Amino acid sequence: MKILLVGASGTLGRAIADTLKNHEILAAGRSSADYPVDITDDASVEALFARTGKLDAIVSAAGVLHFGPLESMRPADFAIGLNDKLLGQVRLALLGQHHLNDGGSITLTTGIVAEEPIRAGANASAVNRALEGFVQGAALELKRDLRINAVSPNVLSESWEAYGAFFPGFEPVTAARAALAYQRSVEGIQSGRVFKVW
Repeated sequence: MKILLVGASGTLGRAIADTLKNHEILAAGRSSADYPVDITDDASVEALFARTGKLDAIVSAAGVLHFGPLESMRPADFAIGLNDKLLGQVRLALLGQHHLNDGGSITLTTGIVAEEPIRAGANASAVNRALEGFVQGAALELKRDLRINAVSPNVLSESWEAYGAFFPGFEPVTAARAALAYQRSVEGIQSGRVFKVW
């Protein structure tokens, strides 16, 4: 398959690329030398798809969220996650569907806080829950046997040192284990699913 992987340089993205290494991977992201893209900008995403040509799968492991106490959170803070992780991934799906071959797939990334909120994570919980709703609704309308799923990983073992304090009592998962769910989404047959890796 010819797979566009957005967020390929991140911890999760690198693990996904390794898991899907038997396919042709086009590595995209903000800092990508080959396929740079800003997922918050329509023109940037359209330019990316113009460069990739037709694809068999689009995988997103990208998106920025705001973490901070609700008491001091401003609407502009909350908009960070809405404009980046939520609308950025929705943008990849909406524009990308037209660049997929028949039977192609889209896989987006949410996270455990959609169902298990954490302190300072109201933005993350809202964005991840909204993404899951989008995936479930979009799956019913996609044409040409296209599929869409989301992967909801727990906090990653590789990121535990930086984020572990936000997740007391959570059991982290390795990026390699989370990456298997992306393989399941890309190579499998299901659609409208949220694959939980907890």
